[in-house]
Amino acid sequence: MLKPLLLTSLVASLTLSAHADPLLTEKAAVQIETIATGLNHPWGMTFLPNGSILVTERNGTLQHISADGKTRQAINGLPQIDARGQGGLLDVIIAADFSTSKTLYFSFSEPGTGGNSTAVARAKLIDDTLTDVSIIFSQQPKYDSRHHFGSRLVIDNNGKLFITTGDRGSERTQAQKLDNHIGKVIHINTDGTPSTDNPYVSQANAKKEIWSYGHRNIQGAALHPQTGQLWTHEHGPQGGDEINIALPGKNYGWPLITYGEEYGGGAIGKTAQEGLEQPLHYWVPSIAPSGMTFYNAELFPEWQNNLFVGSLKFGQLVRLELTGDKVSHEERIMIGQRVRDVEQGPDGAVYLLTDSSDGQLLRIMPATE
Repeated sequence: MLKPLLLTSLVASLTLSAHADPLLTEKAAVQIETIATGLNHPWGMTFLPNGSILVTERNGTLQHISADGKTRQAINGLPQIDARGQGGLLDVIIAADFSTSKTLYFSFSEPGTGGNSTAVARAKLIDDTLTDVSIIFSQQPKYDSRHHFGSRLVIDNNGKLFITTGDRGSERTQAQKLDNHIGKVIHINTDGTPSTDNPYVSQANAKKEIWSYGHRNIQGAALHPQTGQLWTHEHGPQGGDEINIALPGKNYGWPLITYGEEYGGGAIGKTAQEGLEQPLHYWVPSIAPSGMTFYNAELFPEWQNNLFVGSLKFGQLVRLELTGDKVSHEERIMIGQRVRDVEQGPDGAVYLLTDSSDGQLLRIMPATE
């Protein structure tokens, strides 16, 4: 039971409130509504069939928030979580058959021998309690680190699970090696077994769960609504945030190639090298991207098939127009808070999570004035 709630770039600004003034963007006049406040560094969200929302908080709490934001209940039954630094409770997604199975998946920083790592659990949600919790993926090896966990979850069109990871901050060279899960996109069946179409299932001394490699820290992932391909974005170091299409067996270059540099200056490898994938789009300076969704609802016909990316560094929602697999135009919409996640809701609205100790769940709707 839920408890009561205790570019050419166009840069537009607003002060968020429950009844914010209309905001004029390039394609649509919008208003941004505050659905919930007081969230502790919210990280990921997923919508339940009744329109209510599960929201993860990085400190290790999973909140169940009603569609109107008036009621909230913390979910019981989470496993032990190492909530330090960038780690904690991260993404959450429901199974396609959730209405009957009650199954969901969530990622988190898992403590263990050697430190911690990104892990994914499967569970059933029964009366705001998680039951039958089982770990279906545990990134190996573990390191004592507070950085670069990834970690977005995407269910593909065959019902299998994509998991994005990071290089753990200090282990960048491991992203180029296939005998570990560091800096990889992972592709598994929902029972945790490797997908049979993975590129390295028959290769000795390679992790069979690997889909693609050479990634730094992927905090955005979404399926293209037409092609079904996995699009990702990842944090560059100082500059060089990237958007990629994650294809099986492809090497995306980190740390051999990047458009960023060491913090404080200094080159990291090259910007291009034969055999390594170039990004579809990149940002210098970094926008610190997090969260990503393709928009394909009717509420905003002007935004059909656009790609939306949150920006932590600049407090923006970045709207990208696509021509095939190319970014043809970029608009930046100023939100004024660190945007951690971006999702399209069942009502066709765009939902945002803002990253702070008093984080918010926001909804972008067409302007009514």
